[in-house]
Amino acid sequence: MIGRVPTPRRAALARVRDLAGEPIDSALVLWFPAPKSETGEDVAELQLHGGQAVITAVLATLARLDGFRLAEPGEFTRRAFENGQLDLTEVEGLADLIAAETEAQRRQAYVHLSGGLGRRAEAWRAKLIQACAALEARIDFSDEGDVSDDISSALADARLLHDEIAAALNDDRRGERLRDGFVIAVAGPPNAGKSSLFNRLARREAAIVTSIPGTTRDVLEVHLDFDGYPVTVLDTAGIRATDDPVEQEGVRRAQARAAAADLVLWVIDATSARPPRPDGNTVSRQWIVRNKIDCLDSAVQRSLTDGRGTFAISALTGAGMDELIGALKGFVRTSLAPQGNILIARERHRIALQQTVEALDRALADSAAHREEIIAEELRLAARALGRLTGRVDVEDVLDVIFRDFCIGK
Repeated sequence: MIGRVPTPRRAALARVRDLAGEPIDSALVLWFPAPKSETGEDVAELQLHGGQAVITAVLATLARLDGFRLAEPGEFTRRAFENGQLDLTEVEGLADLIAAETEAQRRQAYVHLSGGLGRRAEAWRAKLIQACAALEARIDFSDEGDVSDDISSALADARLLHDEIAAALNDDRRGERLRDGFVIAVAGPPNAGKSSLFNRLARREAAIVTSIPGTTRDVLEVHLDFDGYPVTVLDTAGIRATDDPVEQEGVRRAQARAAAADLVLWVIDATSARPPRPDGNTVSRQWIVRNKIDCLDSAVQRSLTDGRGTFAISALTGAGMDELIGALKGFVRTSLAPQGNILIARERHRIALQQTVEALDRALADSAAHREEIIAEELRLAARALGRLTGRVDVEDVLDVIFRDFCIGK
């Protein structure tokens, strides 16, 4: 296909040909010999013109050569991990970077891809191994004159690590919430204007709006970008007692999704004398939105909003929507913006760090009894949990789950 191998890590213009010698394309070719490549193996890169016919012809030619096949999803990244070019947190950061839809998600993903969590975890692990080695030496060679019988230094290191990791865990799950998106549920009784508000937030006709109660049966959702922060808005079925089994299921789903949301917008008809009040949600996660103020005079409209959890709008005309959306953006920003160095972006990270803290808790609890063997074992378990975080030990069961979401050729 191509003549001589180009100079390593320097782009060269080459004519790409099929096996019969017919030209396919003129392309840039780069050669990355191992181990200084993305995967740690020999890698050749063709920068082709992007037409489908060109790519198809090159792939067809490669497929006819011995030893060539299409990569599995995520295979290049997996090879980089297996060859020590990336740790597991960096792999997950790359996956999150590919999937990032907003600026805040991109920034967080790049921190992990750059090794922000992995480097910290390895530093913690190195200190644990050092403390554990000091204890092991004390246990195994206590009769040697050059072995210290003071374990206070190892315990002090363990306590410092415990406090540092516990502080990282005390982050209000901001990293996971940023990765998954802030969830706002639009809920309330039938015909209050929930779907109209949902469409206003989505800026398109995402939900069907009619005057017939029970039109919305299932939970609809749209994904929005609020000043760089990801938001998922849910339109839920009107909550009321009903004999219709389909609507009953819609109400059940609406209540479940609203209970799990980060914020509930409870929409009520501002013209109703006694509108239904929300039930089952904490006040801190709930705003009252009085809709249909276009049916009221201006003096009454002004009395219905306080801008701090009670808002008056008209989903029909758009009145009051700027104030509501501005408040929502501020609330999302306050809820998701990093406070310090947010390290944890996945539940897997949190579980590994929690297991580390629990092992350190047990080690420090045994320090009063001076049971050095127990302390050393708990320090080993803590180091092992950190090793699983970066992929050094016991990760085969999670690799397939992580790499299956990568695109082919990444």
